[in-house]
Amino acid sequence: MRNNVKQLRKQAGLRQEDLAQMLGVSRQTIIAIENNKYDPTLALAMKLARLLGLHVDEVFFLDE
Repeated sequence: MRNNVKQLRKQAGLRQEDLAQMLGVSRQTIIAIENNKYDPTLALAMKLARLLGLHVDEVFFLDE
């Protein structure tokens, strides 16, 4: 699964630390998600999308 979390986070003017704190996860988790090294749980993906004001499929997408 791929994502555009890094671009969306930057557009929102958030640092990795800010996003991590808002989601209740570590900065390392945000780094791993942004680098496509970690697929978040459905709950975390939904929380992240909601925080950015988007739908999950606007943030995460499957490799074709």
